[in-house]
Amino acid sequence: MAAAKTKKSDSPQCIYVIAGKETSLVNAECDRLLDKLLVPAERTTGLLNVDADRIAAVEVMDELRTLPFLTSRRIVVLRNADKFISANRELLETYFDNPSPTGVLVMTAGSFDSRTRLAKMLPKVGQLISVSQPSAAQLPGRLRQYALEAHAKSLQSQASELLIELVGEELTRLYSEIDKLALFATDRKNITVEDVNSLVGHNRLYNAFDVIDSVIERDTAGAVDQLRRLFSQDRTAQYTFAGALAYHLRRMFTAKVMLQKGRSEGDVGKSLRIWHRADAFFTQLRKVSLVEIGMLIERLARADYEIKTGRATPMTAIEQLIMTMAAA
Repeated sequence: MAAAKTKKSDSPQCIYVIAGKETSLVNAECDRLLDKLLVPAERTTGLLNVDADRIAAVEVMDELRTLPFLTSRRIVVLRNADKFISANRELLETYFDNPSPTGVLVMTAGSFDSRTRLAKMLPKVGQLISVSQPSAAQLPGRLRQYALEAHAKSLQSQASELLIELVGEELTRLYSEIDKLALFATDRKNITVEDVNSLVGHNRLYNAFDVIDSVIERDTAGAVDQLRRLFSQDRTAQYTFAGALAYHLRRMFTAKVMLQKGRSEGDVGKSLRIWHRADAFFTQLRKVSLVEIGMLIERLARADYEIKTGRATPMTAIEQLIMTMAAA
């Protein structure tokens, strides 16, 4: 996550506001902050972690000013605190003027208006952590930064790019894979391309590639069989496969456009960070037109809409999608 911090300090602050529109990224950043502020053994007595709608403002203040027991500080985390901040602005301004020396207030929110008095007071007593999804160009660097900060490991440049190719661009999932890779490379200070290939090489993106290959060959039975085997082996695949499929199709579309503009395959591969199975990727691309790729993306978007609106289960929608694609 690209977290732009308005104030940087290694020592704990009295107040943190973590703001961003992507709830999963905000929560992930909040969890990482808690890991820095409290060791697991201190959480039983030193942490109150609650949705802001489920607690009264006076209770929050009481918790913050309660002396910590068996810990150096008392942490109060208010998640989804947009309404809480708006409803208790004056009370919070008073607290910002004189925060508890032994309490730490952490609030997560969708936004934090810099024009308010509260926002202008925050840098004196705390820290704003603005969370947003990094751009495609920023993503490899952000992963290397995370590997260094979270695990004191160097993530090789090509390893970060390959990881994105295999997993997609969802930041929380990429962080999770880096956590696994750090354990995999416990005795080393760096995470290599070989590590990524060994641990993540059979990721769902490979399965998406193979399913699309069967679709292009109009092999309906083969595509459905691959999909069912994937779902039987990985119960979470029905919730994540559509994302991997969309990532692969979007990259195919972009590559096709670049090739039609006269770019070489080597140039396209470098630009789109296609490091692994590049020959197979371009072989697949030659078998399908730009219009056909666009139709596949459109059909996938419709299936994704049906899943998100509850009109179809993920497994049913994706299987029907694949059958329709292969038969078209």
